[in-house]
Amino acid sequence: MTQHLFILTGGSRGMGLALARQLLVPGHSLVSIARRANPELAAPEGAQLEQWTLDLADGAQAAARLQSWLAAQPAGRYASATLINNAGVIPRIAPLSASDPADLANALRVGLEAPMQLTAAFLGATEGWGVPRKVLNISSGLGRRAMASQAAYCAAKAGMDHFTRCLALDEAAKPNGARVCSLAPGVIDTDMQVQLRSADAADFPDVGNFAQLKSSGSLTSPEEAARRLLAWLAREDFGANPVADVRDA
Repeated sequence: MTQHLFILTGGSRGMGLALARQLLVPGHSLVSIARRANPELAAPEGAQLEQWTLDLADGAQAAARLQSWLAAQPAGRYASATLINNAGVIPRIAPLSASDPADLANALRVGLEAPMQLTAAFLGATEGWGVPRKVLNISSGLGRRAMASQAAYCAAKAGMDHFTRCLALDEAAKPNGARVCSLAPGVIDTDMQVQLRSADAADFPDVGNFAQLKSSGSLTSPEEAARRLLAWLAREDFGANPVADVRDA
């Protein structure tokens, strides 16, 4: 029982890809769930990789596959199990009054509904494993600070924070409950940032602030952000605060 299992959503690009690469070390088994597989991802000797191509807008389907896969794993195969809910999308940047209903629904399904469904499947299927289990939800400062023209993304992240608080109470009442944390990773130089600073100023009053973050060199690289997140995941006190920020002491 030497392998440590990691399940990661959104592992094909951006910070998710950086997380996947850093998780692929000997002794780790990684299941990466994304809409597309990344051919650049490869497991070194002593590690294992599966890439599942699933659209998390259908979180129920993804959760059913995860539950079934976990239930089929041999007893005692893994020394620990961790779920990292990283996937998220920004719908078209616009005031809510100008937003498309289907676009809003997609953002909430990927950013909030699927993490809840996957977490339920993961915890239910591994509850009898008798090994340490963790859930790391990748949140955002925008879940804790309102921003114009970002209602769906902010709402998804705020919901993620609060469901993690509820989940922490659930798991604390169990003899072998999982440790959980909704963690904001800081401001990262990804495609999402490109979207934000390329938006029309008429639709997005904060566009200048995001352009300034880039021009002033204030953005963290995906690789450094992933390193900080995994360092937090490895902390002895992981989950002591169910909602946290990597910039916290």
